[in-house]
Amino acid sequence: MEQRLNIKQLEPNAYKAILEISKYLETTSLSITIKNLIKIRASQINSCAYCIEMHTTEALKNGEKQNRIFALSAWKESPLFSEKEKALLAATDEITQISKNGLTEGSFQKLKSYFNDNEIAQIIIQIGEINIWNRIAVSTQMFHQLS
Repeated sequence: MEQRLNIKQLEPNAYKAILEISKYLETTSLSITIKNLIKIRASQINSCAYCIEMHTTEALKNGEKQNRIFALSAWKESPLFSEKEKALLAATDEITQISKNGLTEGSFQKLKSYFNDNEIAQIIIQIGEINIWNRIAVSTQMFHQLS
């Protein structure tokens, strides 16, 4: 597989704007675990091998356990995720697949039981940000280097 386009080179201002969102998200109150779960789960849904490789490696460096990463695609049935994390993952699934039903009222209310409004806003932005990166990587056929 060969990369189709290099958006960073072709549209540096747009790329920089997306990077600014990423930099902002680094400053939010969301834990690194929450951010990693969002990034990996959305990337799984979007079949973005580039981002899955990047964010699983990052998560492992940040102390995430391998078995939780392995179980992430089956989070609903897994006892490895807390109810708070399951609320987060439901929102990640629904927002990533927005055309199906959007963020349902039930999922939103579960988020509200674990997160304040600012955190929910940050979660929505984090989900949107990784979906932008997934769409760039998949559309341009970005690939990660084999180790």
